[in-house]
Amino acid sequence: MFVIPDKIQHDFHRFSHQAMATVFEILIYHEDQHYAYQAAWEAFRELERLELDLSRFNENSDVARINKLQAGQSVRVGIDTFECLKACIQLYAETGGVFDVSVGALMNCWLNPDKSLRNPTPDEIKWAQEHTGLYHLLLDETNLTVQVLVSPLFLDFGGFGKGYAVDKMAALLKEWSLDTFLIHGGTSSVLASGTPPGSEGWPVSISHPFRADQVLEYVSLVDKAMSGSGLQKGRHIIDPRSAQPVAVKRATWTFASSAATGDALSTAFMILSHEEIAAYCKAHPDVQAIIFEEDLDNKDKFRLARYGF
Repeated sequence: MFVIPDKIQHDFHRFSHQAMATVFEILIYHEDQHYAYQAAWEAFRELERLELDLSRFNENSDVARINKLQAGQSVRVGIDTFECLKACIQLYAETGGVFDVSVGALMNCWLNPDKSLRNPTPDEIKWAQEHTGLYHLLLDETNLTVQVLVSPLFLDFGGFGKGYAVDKMAALLKEWSLDTFLIHGGTSSVLASGTPPGSEGWPVSISHPFRADQVLEYVSLVDKAMSGSGLQKGRHIIDPRSAQPVAVKRATWTFASSAATGDALSTAFMILSHEEIAAYCKAHPDVQAIIFEEDLDNKDKFRLARYGF
């Protein structure tokens, strides 16, 4: 998703770490390489801690424990899980239920284990709909508890947790008095802080989603997060409103004040109409979006739209 021009290639320290099924990288401008190294690995330790709490694949994580609850039961969770759920519920409301980290039942309904589409029955779809929706959660902020109103309810922070981790890592680097850095999680979630010397910002390229060697645009990121989502072979996105797979081939890039918000919106904008995306960006001036999709009248052509700029 991003490139660094040759003229500044040697002016920063670069560190990488594998987590959340991808490779995270931190690029830091600082005169002391050892200090930058210490700060980066503290950030990576924070990343590992968050993965333990937020991954549904860890049977002892907060998310896994919520997914095991029976209707009416509650469980106490950590502050990060609680913060994620609060933010996700707010984004769920703002997007009319399109961004939904409880969409797991619908995903299981429509997808085979190899992620190919299956043909569920109307009863299967109805059951999945009844077990989807963040309105099935009750949060108690005083006691940090989460109650489920239906079971099973399948939570998955896949469209939010990576960005949340990037934000928390950035906050830690700032605690180390580092101001000029870039963090990315697999290049789908990028957060830039400060401006590298001699540049207008951190240079980021947006690539054609179906022609990897073609760059659509170059942007300079300063104190901003950028996230991307797109349909790829074998991967499907389900619209919680219709309980149907998204049909159009589309890629989205969002620019927001936080990587978590950007991640969530890049997913939601895969589903929302252009009118709905434009309205969201107008109501949230800190959010911008670039939408790239196939022309429904001519499948060999694509169109590019920008909102909020």
